[in-house]
Amino acid sequence: MEFIPAKTILQKSTCGDRWFGIDYNMNLYKGCPHGCIYCDSRSDCYRIENFDTVRAKMNAVEILERELQTKRQKGVIGIGAMSDTYNPFEKQYEITRKALALIRKYGFGVSVDTKSSLIVRDRDLFREINERQNVILKFTITTAGDELSKIIEPHVCCSSERFKAMQRLAGEGLFTGVLLTPIIPFITDTEENIKQIVRLSYENGAKFVWSRGGVTLRENQRIYFYDKLDRYFPGLKGRYIHTFATNYVCNSLNKNLLNIIGEECDKYGLLYEMQDIIKACKRKNARSEQSGLLFPD
Repeated sequence: MEFIPAKTILQKSTCGDRWFGIDYNMNLYKGCPHGCIYCDSRSDCYRIENFDTVRAKMNAVEILERELQTKRQKGVIGIGAMSDTYNPFEKQYEITRKALALIRKYGFGVSVDTKSSLIVRDRDLFREINERQNVILKFTITTAGDELSKIIEPHVCCSSERFKAMQRLAGEGLFTGVLLTPIIPFITDTEENIKQIVRLSYENGAKFVWSRGGVTLRENQRIYFYDKLDRYFPGLKGRYIHTFATNYVCNSLNKNLLNIIGEECDKYGLLYEMQDIIKACKRKNARSEQSGLLFPD
C-alpha cells in the first residue's frame, strides 16, 4: 500500500446537526476498494485520483495524537464519510484501531460509517470509548438481497454479513443503525426492499434507519455509474438519461418511499429523523468532571 504525505488529520465539522452530531471529521485513508457503483466520493470535486486505489496517510497516528492533545473542546469524531476506514488493508496495518485507541485515551467520541464487518474487531475499544463519550456505528445497507449487493457493492461483504456485524455490536450495548442510502432508482427503490431492510435492521439490533433519498450523479461518477449500468442492467442507462437528464440528485419516482421508511420504523420502534437520532445517542449520564482524564496507554 502507498503512503501519502499529510499535514492534518482532523477537520472541524460544520454539519454536525445534520450528520449525527459529529464535531470533527477524520479520514485516515484516501480512496476505497469497495467498487460501489453509486459512490459519490468518486466525483471529481473531491480530487481523489485513482479512487479505487487505497492510500494511507503517512504518520497519521502521530499527527492525530498531536491534534487531539491540542483540542480544548472534546467532541465526536466522524470516520469514514469519504473512504471506508475498514478497507482490507486495515486488517494488516491497524491504522484505524490505533486511532481509536487515541480517541479513547483523550476522551473523544466516535461516529463511524462503514460497509465492512471488520469493524467488529474493534468492539473492545468502542465499549471503552462508550463509557465516557458518544459512540454511534452506522452500516450502509442499500439492498436486503445479497445477490444484488454483490453487484452494486462488489468488493465488500454482502448485506447479510453487515447485519450480522451490526447485531454483534448492538449486543455489546453500542448504539448502531443503518444508513439506507442511496435509494437507487429502478434498482433498489421497491417497497419490498425498503420494508425488508427496516425489518432486518430491527431484528439485528439497530436503533435507527436513516435515509435521505436518491443517488447522486456528477462528473466522472456519472460515467462510472452508467458504465456499470450497461454491464449489469442493460437498457437502464437510457431510462436514466430520459428520466433525469443531467440532474445531480436522481430520486426514485416512487415518492412514497420516505414515508414508508417512517411508517415501518414507527412499526418497529426505530428512529429515522436525524435530530431524534442525535438526541438518542447522546449520553445521558456523562460525567463532565471526567472529560479531561486520560486513559492509560
